[in-house]
This record gives sequence, C-alpha cells and structure tokens, in this order.
Amino acid sequence: MSQPNDQLYSIPAPYRRMENMHILFWLLKDIGWCMVWKPLGILMVFPTLLIAVLITWRTRDIKAELAHNLAIVFWISANSYWMISEFVGFDEVPLGGGATGKHLALLPFLTGLLILLYYYLVQKPREARAETVATS
Repeated sequence: MSQPNDQLYSIPAPYRRMENMHILFWLLKDIGWCMVWKPLGILMVFPTLLIAVLITWRTRDIKAELAHNLAIVFWISANSYWMISEFVGFDEVPLGGGATGKHLALLPFLTGLLILLYYYLVQKPREARAETVATS
C-alpha cells in the first residue's frame, strides 16, 4: 500500500527493455563461465558492461540509482576480471601475502561496496534531513 509521501519511480519502456537485455547478457556471461565456454563468457563481458554503464549514465540524476548502478558496474567488472583470470590461468598465481591473481577482483568489489556504504551512511541520511527540513 503506498503512502502519501511515496515517490513514484517509473522506467520508460526502452530503458526497461535495455535492462532486460542486460540480464540476458549477464546470464550468458555467467553460463559461459560456469561451463568454461571461454568465447561466450568473454564475448558477453562487453555488452553486459556496456549496458550497465549506459543504465548508470541514464539514472545519474537519481542519487540512489546512481549509487546502486555504479556498484553494479564495479560488480560486473570484478566478476568479469575473475572469470578471465580463471580462463587465462592466472587466478591461482601467487602475488604475495597469500593473495593470488583472483584476489585482485576484490578491488572493484570493494569499490562498489564503498559506494553503497557512502550512499547509505552519508548521502541517504543527508537527503532525509533535507526532506525533513523542506516539509517542516
């Protein structure tokens, strides 16, 4: 049940179709990874990442959407790097300190996490305070 202050977020049909294609490409990429179908997995990185960046760009004016979509871009980047590191065989190459090649995927994973932490711990409370002041 919606409340009187609930904001409506609508997605234009072409954007929704693009998001649906994004899911298809992402699934194909991960199926390629799971089945070790290297050409499929690697080929699907490009449309998956490209559409994630386009979705992020188109929603950049809505701070919540921007934060979540940026996190998705970094998630896909980390996921794709990890997949390629396995395909090429440097996922288990020691880098020092107990880390291996696949551990470099932590950098984009953590970047996405930091973006979301910033949104939830700083940006969203700031927006809530501004809304409270505006409605008082």
